[in-house]
Amino acid sequence: VVECASREVLAWFAARPQPAFALFGRRHNVNLASVGPETTPVITTIARRLIALGHQRIVMLSRSARRLPKPGEFERAFLTELGTHGCPVGPYNLPDWEESSEGLHRLLDSLFRLTPPTALIVHEAPQFIAALRFLAQRGIRVPEDVSLISTDPEQACTWCEPALAHISWDASIVARRVVSWADKVSRGKKDRRQTHIKAEFIEGGTIGPARGDRRALP
Repeated sequence: VVECASREVLAWFAARPQPAFALFGRRHNVNLASVGPETTPVITTIARRLIALGHQRIVMLSRSARRLPKPGEFERAFLTELGTHGCPVGPYNLPDWEESSEGLHRLLDSLFRLTPPTALIVHEAPQFIAALRFLAQRGIRVPEDVSLISTDPEQACTWCEPALAHISWDASIVARRVVSWADKVSRGKKDRRQTHIKAEFIEGGTIGPARGDRRALP
């Protein structure tokens, strides 16, 4: 079972005779059994909602496996939707960053010092929590100054009041699918079925209208 792997890694496993299973990752169009949420339509919904609220400077923090060697389907849908609505599109919207605590904070410091985003979409719960703390430490209010969205259905999102804006999907399907695949493999059966879990956007309380008068950090 290969978790959150790049397309190149999954293609390598798909070409080998040993059974392998892709748990999340860039599994689309790879001939490998897999499971994960179908979030591409949801990111289009999120982008449209933010644009309708007046947001133009929208930044997505995505890990390198999702950006390189070229953006994944999820990221491409996000950038395409921005461009469709006339928003400037470029590296600012999907920035490169070093995947470490220091790298994340350097990126956030740069973003909010030069051209502060009015909306920030963060892929995983740990980075989302780090971003939330970064903003709080600098007196940047959510959602009054910046809208904040997590694409991860972390349970912490629903324990907050109001709930944090996030993408939600049924995680219990993941375990059932992996067990089903393992059972078939143990009986010598081939299983390369890809399971796509329906996802939805929970707007929560960390998204609001854009503010055009907020200044960068001093």
